[in-house]
Amino acid sequence: MDGNSSSRNSSLSGRFQVSLNVLICLVTQKKKKKLKENGNGAFKFNEKRIPASSPSGALYHFGTSGISVAVATGLTHPLDVLKVRLQMQLVGQRGPLIGMGPLFVQVMKNEGPKSLYLGLTPALTRSLLYGGLRLGLYEPSKYACDRAFGSNNILFKIASGAFSGAISTAVTNPVEVLKVRLQMNSDLRQRGPIAEMRRIVSKEGIGALWKGVGPASVRAAALTASQLATYDESKQILVNWTPLEEGFYLHLTSSTIAGLVSTLITAPIDMVKTRLMLQRESVVGSYKNGFHCAYQVLRTEGPRGLYKGGFAIFARLGPQTTITFILCEKLRKLAGLNAI
Repeated sequence: MDGNSSSRNSSLSGRFQVSLNVLICLVTQKKKKKLKENGNGAFKFNEKRIPASSPSGALYHFGTSGISVAVATGLTHPLDVLKVRLQMQLVGQRGPLIGMGPLFVQVMKNEGPKSLYLGLTPALTRSLLYGGLRLGLYEPSKYACDRAFGSNNILFKIASGAFSGAISTAVTNPVEVLKVRLQMNSDLRQRGPIAEMRRIVSKEGIGALWKGVGPASVRAAALTASQLATYDESKQILVNWTPLEEGFYLHLTSSTIAGLVSTLITAPIDMVKTRLMLQRESVVGSYKNGFHCAYQVLRTEGPRGLYKGGFAIFARLGPQTTITFILCEKLRKLAGLNAI
């Protein structure tokens, strides 16, 4: 009797152990599908994705990035026009500056609502190319760093962002020059972007299309490095230390942090870039280079001069960053790419 009871208990125990092992296997497999831990302890979502190194992957990276940046640019373009106007206030002088609100009223009154969309065509063209390259090159660059150095820490993220930002700006600088010229002068609107580009080349030479390429590349490198590295790192920290998971609220929070950090870093560089691109339009003498421009601004306008239009930059860059990343993450998911 005792032998039968012992045999029965042993059988039940064996069945329970088998069931427990099956349950553990199922839970483990489910977790592995959701999260994959890399060498740094960071988590990657959606393991089965198109690799960044493949031709189709590169095309999807470029397409999703370009579309998301173009949509964000179109929605925030009026703020970009106001930012350029604010940066060109009291060139070479000190004095009280007009705020974004009064400038908006002034532009609407004197030039009409259409003036808030000056330079929209080159802005959207540039967004597709620049945005596609800037965001599209980030993941492959990060992947290359991971393969070459076996690490994906914050320094490699910053380096990947700086590289992709600088390259994309050097390629698309002519469209940026054209956009800024059109935004500053409403009379050019009747000519159109093609006619204005011909005028610049015939009167100032083809080199004029690369005016300000130095500070523009520095700004793009700083912007992309601060924006993408901050967004990437913020997501990782928030996932590890808060209840947030991959999704809308995580993207919203991370992109807001990235927008604030990138504005603080890039506002002075953006102002120098705008001054260099518009120096033929300005009433003061030409600047020799970006450093000379920054020195002259500090000397004649004070430290505040480097942050002219700073609020407008954040008012534009904050929403633009948020829209870009939220839309880009959605498009990447539909395209079968990893989340940033």
